Amino acid sequence: MIAMAAEIKRGRKFDQVLEGARQIFMRDGFEGASVDDIARAAGVSKATLYSYFPDKRILFSEVARVECNRQAEEALQVMAPDMSLEDVLKEAATRIVSFFLSEFGLQVYRICVSESYRFPELGQRFYDSGPALLRNRLQQVLQPYLDSGDLVIDDMELASAQFGELCKSDLFVRCLCGVECDKSEVQIERVVNGAVEMFLARYAAKTSR
Repeated sequence: MIAMAAEIKRGRKFDQVLEGARQIFMRDGFEGASVDDIARAAGVSKATLYSYFPDKRILFSEVARVECNRQAEEALQVMAPDMSLEDVLKEAATRIVSFFLSEFGLQVYRICVSESYRFPELGQRFYDSGPALLRNRLQQVLQPYLDSGDLVIDDMELASAQFGELCKSDLFVRCLCGVECDKSEVQIERVVNGAVEMFLARYAAKTSR
């Protein structure tokens, strides 16, 4: 597949192609996923697959975008308005850390880093569907607590980005590098609690601490 700048074309079998690609990418990874296997899983011809996605990188980025959106919407649905600030942050952090440590999440990050230099438009797509989406959704989640005075934040965009980065410490980097990659519930909880405590120490109103 070539032509990185090609537009994504939508059609009757678009969702079918995406679902087939998601299955194969999750099973075989980006490099191991073949066009033949993706077309077979999607129940379409290779010609149909190419007509929608002339490049495998674009297909992978679209699968990533859809998956990130799906998980973000699921997270928003379970966060009730009456939840405490700490509970909301823990729920958000648990979902963020779990995604970062998933094979799919790690693959997305690796592909973005390795390909964005050669294909800036791909890097932009990954950024929009990953870090930017996370930051925007976190702002939605945190805004009510800012309005109620539980949080004191001058720069919401920065604070949201910081929370996402805290969720990467340091288990994500270990797993990314294949160093002592212990993704047990205990280790995930350790990262989650650390991220929440650090965030609250910086941004919680003094009366809420």
